[in-house]
Amino acid sequence: MKLLFILFTGLFVTFCSPREDVLDGVRKAGVLRVVTRNNPTSYYIGANGPTGLEYDLARGFADSLGVQLEISTTQTPLQAMEKLRRGEAHLAAAGLAITPERKRRVRFGPIYQQVGTQLIYRRGDWRPRSPADLRRKGLEVGADSLHIGMLKGLEVRHPGIQWMRNAAAYSDEMLNLVRLQIARYTVAHTNEFALVRQIYPELGVAFDFKQEQSLAWAFPLNSDDSLYIAAIHYFNRLRSNGKLAQLVERHYGHVSRFDYVATRKLLQHLDERLPRLLSHFYEAGKQRDLDWKLLAAMGYQESHWDPLAKSPTGVRGIMMLTRDTAAQVEVQDRLDPRQSIFGGARYFSGIRNKIPERIPEPDRTWFALAAYNVGFGHLEDARILAEKDGANADRWIDLKRYLPLLSQKKWYRKTRYGYARGYEPVRYVENIRRYYDLLTWHEQQLDSPLAAPRQHPDATPG
Repeated sequence: MKLLFILFTGLFVTFCSPREDVLDGVRKAGVLRVVTRNNPTSYYIGANGPTGLEYDLARGFADSLGVQLEISTTQTPLQAMEKLRRGEAHLAAAGLAITPERKRRVRFGPIYQQVGTQLIYRRGDWRPRSPADLRRKGLEVGADSLHIGMLKGLEVRHPGIQWMRNAAAYSDEMLNLVRLQIARYTVAHTNEFALVRQIYPELGVAFDFKQEQSLAWAFPLNSDDSLYIAAIHYFNRLRSNGKLAQLVERHYGHVSRFDYVATRKLLQHLDERLPRLLSHFYEAGKQRDLDWKLLAAMGYQESHWDPLAKSPTGVRGIMMLTRDTAAQVEVQDRLDPRQSIFGGARYFSGIRNKIPERIPEPDRTWFALAAYNVGFGHLEDARILAEKDGANADRWIDLKRYLPLLSQKKWYRKTRYGYARGYEPVRYVENIRRYYDLLTWHEQQLDSPLAAPRQHPDATPG
């Protein structure tokens, strides 16, 4: 009888004791496990460590829970969802588009981004103008492609459309296959292509499909709502405080414009001009604790790495220094590449030190770049205008809306330093961000000589 009582008591405690929910488990373990994909839109190792929109969002969520972030990667969305099913991750932050089929596998959180869908082709090839033109062979999508369902729907409305599933390639690889002319066309999301076309300027948009898709995190299908609800609250906070828009701008704001000719020219100059300047950028960056690729991107924006560059206003050299600036940073010969680069680095470092330390990176660097272009006084004028208008003067996403106002009399008459061509620093920063991304990609992905800067024979010790 005593044995039966003990067994009954044990069962009662087991069934009636509150079970530890997922959120409690995460906090107790001190780790949030997130599965993502290793690509430009989600997660990758950049010059300063892990980055990507999904990574930044996941890291912010982990910070809000007071736990460490543990990242694992897969190659396809299907593999990410399978990891969730096996309990190997708490959530998937992998640029997952919501579809009816996927909703049967996972539970989607709040929508944080809307993306379009585009047909991609190689410039110079025949360009389809609409889905009806896809009766020619050549359209391929990856074996895991989300777009297969859309293409099947198009077959109903446009009989005769031809496409195939490439079983040997993932969706992320298809754009490169089109670039290499192994495939003729493929389908990509707008956010994915906006980043990739900076690297593959040979690719172009043939047309846009009339279909937008919503991106969201995925959670396992179970009865526990704790982590799911915490994620809802997290995204609500990001929207209300403007942080979500700031993160999207950080990763995509600088790629909204694309110049094919300019990008091709940069790729050409990477081989023809940069090698002779590489050691100077590297040494100047090391001396000033700056990323050499940022200095190189600035130099390209200023002069296209032409040591003899000269503007109509008299600024000269790689970093296009004025006479006054050159004197200030002790540059005797503005046409000497090493002096110009070291002088530009010193001048930029000085400006960056003036930017309030409370402004986090990378915005602090974007502010310094804008001031390098338009002047620190005009930058402060724009910040004051933003603050008076109720915007956040410490965020680039807000400030870049107020800098162009410095060219309008209605606004610049209210400022200390008056008129400025305020649209120029905005474009200046966006260009440098694109050049920096391309330099980073070239260094890391192509096993280029940029990965290990070496002293050029013409370099002189300094």
